Parts: sequence; C-alpha cells; structure tokens
Amino acid sequence: MSEFIPSTESRVIEHTDEAFNEKFWRDIEARIQYYSARIESIQQRLDELECEWDIERVLETQASSLILIGLFFGATVSRKWFMLPALVSGFFLQHALMGWCPPVPVFRRLGVRTTREINQERYALKALKGDFDEVNSKSDEHPLGKAEKALRAAKIC
Repeated sequence: MSEFIPSTESRVIEHTDEAFNEKFWRDIEARIQYYSARIESIQQRLDELECEWDIERVLETQASSLILIGLFFGATVSRKWFMLPALVSGFFLQHALMGWCPPVPVFRRLGVRTTREINQERYALKALKGDFDEVNSKSDEHPLGKAEKALRAAKIC
C-alpha cells in the first residue's frame, strides 16, 4: 500500500512539475547566498518564514471555506449547492492520500511552498547564523551532552 501512497513529507513535491520544484530550490539557494553576506538580517528573514503559510495550510483554509460556502448556500439558496462541499471534500481526501488535487498546481504556480521547502531555507539560515555550532563545538564531549544541545537547538527551531 505504501508504494501507492507517497510519504507525507514528499507527496506534494512528487506531484509538482519538476520545473517548479527546481525553481523553488533555486530561489532558496539565491536567498541563502544573499543572506550569507548579511548575517545580521537573517533573524528578520527567519521571522518572515514563521509567518509563511505552507501548501497544507492554504489548502485546508481553501477547502474549509468552500465547504462552508456550499453548506450555507445549500441551506439558504438551493440544495444544488450541497454538491460543492461534496466535491471539495473528495478533492481534499484525494490530496490527503495522494498529495495532489486540482488546486495544488495553481497554488504551486503562485509560489506556495511545502513545509519541507520552508524548513530547508530555515535550517540553512540557522546554520549560516551559527545556531548549530554549539552542538558540535566539543568533539570530546559526552554524547548525552551533545544530545541535550541538539534537543535545545531543535526546540529553538
């Protein structure tokens, strides 16, 4: 069964045109190169990334909004409007299982990224900023001490 259902982390990327995936990666590379010379500005970019909506959040908002609209108009205008929530729910289920539904290509073209893509930029920026230097600073340190530092670093992220 798992061979037919992609992993949660990669499912949208696997169903996105490769040209768009490459564009997202080139954009990340360009931003990392830009900030490599502007270390003092990295925190501002990290704050922006905290506010960026990923594709899942955009789809959840879009789907639930359309479902509510369909239910409202179905109850107040015409029962035919109940088809909208049924259709949207089917698409949303398809997305949950496969990582694709009709709005995905549209949102990807509009620049909406996956959590993975946002995190790739976030962790590259944090590495540039030196957030992870403390974890590996002492090669002779006890492994549990390194583990505690790694967990603290992960909490910050």
